[in-house]
Amino acid sequence: MTRGSPIPSAPSAPSVLAVDVGNSKTDLALVAADGTVLGAVRGPSGSHQAVGFDRAIETLRRLAADAAGQAGVRAGGHETIVPIGAFCMAGLDTPRDDRRLLRALGQAGLASELILRNDAFAILRAGATAGWGVAVVAGAGLNGAGVGPTGRIARFGGLGEISGDYEGVGWHALSAAARGRDGRGPRTALERLVPAHFGLRRPADLTDALYRHRIREDRIRELPPVVYAAAAGGDAVALAIVERLGDEIAALAIAAIRRTGAVRRDVEVVLAGGLVRSRDPRLIARVEGRIRAVARRARIIVLDRPPVLGSALLGLDRLAPDGVTGPEVLARLRAGLTDERLARGAAVD
Repeated sequence: MTRGSPIPSAPSAPSVLAVDVGNSKTDLALVAADGTVLGAVRGPSGSHQAVGFDRAIETLRRLAADAAGQAGVRAGGHETIVPIGAFCMAGLDTPRDDRRLLRALGQAGLASELILRNDAFAILRAGATAGWGVAVVAGAGLNGAGVGPTGRIARFGGLGEISGDYEGVGWHALSAAARGRDGRGPRTALERLVPAHFGLRRPADLTDALYRHRIREDRIRELPPVVYAAAAGGDAVALAIVERLGDEIAALAIAAIRRTGAVRRDVEVVLAGGLVRSRDPRLIARVEGRIRAVARRARIIVLDRPPVLGSALLGLDRLAPDGVTGPEVLARLRAGLTDERLARGAAVD
């Protein structure tokens, strides 16, 4: 991260380039210093972890140019689009990632000053009312981060199974379906529901289609709602998968709470990502019960706003005289930076 003095700009001029990069999509917005959203766009993933380094940077360049066009700002040439760029990115998990991305984003010329964070910090800033707390991202994988009341930070590896991470509801569902059907595991409604989601009859049909690349492996991410529905219908195997996910989310949150010294505080735990977006009551109850057994004053928040809001706030905080975005600016930003606005500005591949 590079630091510099805040650069004043007129209220109508873009001041912050706010970016939230996930493994499946990127949200990007140009925001004025008064919180007005001047341009917003949703596009494909700009994560180096998901699409490779060169493609990631090119995607971010293109989306920034699209947002600049909405804002009536010329992108390109030797001038940066904004004074401050706040990039919260999935896959930003190691110091080497930090250095490489900081250098590449600097060369891309999108902003004069760069703020670079893991995407969990956008979720935390967007959802935690106290300005500190814990965030857990439950999407293609699990990751989290915490900021304690004294500013102590907790981060995690976020590198999949090699760093001890939980690797997906969808794959557990497929495994349970296959094992139930061939006798290696208990019978389950997932034997029927999982292949049916893809228009197939048997788990073996689905495994064959995946093996022969007729169905992309990343479509396994579509299965969590199938599992939640089976659990709601009383399927014991599906319920066990939901409980395991809840335990993993809680384990991340509890570790962050402990590491940031917030066990006895009114800590907010912000949850986001595709696995919690449905607010499945069994999952949320499991997470809350596990966390509050350790930190009894904890409060669970399921983020109901796009995480790029948190990226924008990290940039606007840098402009605020006391380092915290004021209530009027925050209200204007929340009104303008919505999923509906981002969807209207969706980029075409």
